[in-house]
Amino acid sequence: MPRHTRVPAVRTLAALSGCLVLAGGLTACGGDSAASDAKVVTVYSADGLKGENGDGWYDKVFKDFEKKTGIKVKYVEGGSGEMVQRAVREKSNTQADVIVTLPPFIQQADEKGLLKAYEPEGSEHVDGANKASDGKWTSVVNNYFGFIYNKKELGGSKAPKTWEELTGSAYKNKLQYSTPGVAGDGTAVLIKAMHDFGGKEPAMEYLEKLQSNNVGPSASTGKLAPKVDKGELLVANGDVQMNYAQSKDMPNLGIWFPAKKGDKPTTFALPYAAGLVNKAPHDANAKKLLDFLLSRQAQAQVSSVGGGFAAREDIKATDANAIALDKIVDGVEVFQPDWGDISENLKTYVEAWKSATGS
Repeated sequence: MPRHTRVPAVRTLAALSGCLVLAGGLTACGGDSAASDAKVVTVYSADGLKGENGDGWYDKVFKDFEKKTGIKVKYVEGGSGEMVQRAVREKSNTQADVIVTLPPFIQQADEKGLLKAYEPEGSEHVDGANKASDGKWTSVVNNYFGFIYNKKELGGSKAPKTWEELTGSAYKNKLQYSTPGVAGDGTAVLIKAMHDFGGKEPAMEYLEKLQSNNVGPSASTGKLAPKVDKGELLVANGDVQMNYAQSKDMPNLGIWFPAKKGDKPTTFALPYAAGLVNKAPHDANAKKLLDFLLSRQAQAQVSSVGGGFAAREDIKATDANAIALDKIVDGVEVFQPDWGDISENLKTYVEAWKSATGS
């Protein structure tokens, strides 16, 4: 398993966005059609947990939940930042019942008054760092930030190991990372760079150099993996859960964690955190779904179905995926960002990145 170390507060940023993908017949605009159906619960969620072929963790647990309760799940997917922004716009006519985002957007959702305290059954088994002390949110799937590379083109000794390698001519127009301030994993690039290089200024200096090899902006992190698998790109950013799940159908994907030259590879936790929406139109149904997401049944399937890490510490997965995931992060140093600080300084750091890269 990864070696965890607590480091000084990392002053950084993060964000997510992307085009909305709607399922279950929910319209893209507001309205009260969802509120008129008592046997429904509407989920606004960051992407990564629903399979492209209907084989993801969400697909499984939503189906099981509907079968058990008779409550239909209406699902709206986008970037974490977009989900929070949409919920803010709808505050006068709340549509979502449950919101699931990566940090720091779950914290931002709370700061904007979008969340209502509720501690789901099973949340007592979630580590304190992965849930709010006031019960406003709790992680349902744990995850780690990472990068991917094309194993066919960069096999063996050619596999990348350091940040510095990525500025070389071999990666010219063969590297891309999703856009900070738009994509969550894109913002995570900045969080890790600021940690690894020791602060905002050296991180921005590095990213300025890297920009000459960067293909360009991308609102979606998930769309980068197929490009890496095909060899259109050699390297891109991502996260362990999403990329491991994608690697089942994309055999050329390799997961790695860049290190500053001379240092050890690092990563940090990017959990999918869920909260009950304040003034949710289906409050009772939302609570039932949150309970189900943290049930032993659902949590035991996080690795075997979703390719992620269970949020509950009392779930000890031993399936093939769990073993492979542990191997991926073995020996990688895990640092703890200061999410409150990141949330507070989000705009400042996005602007710094734009200035450094000319984006």
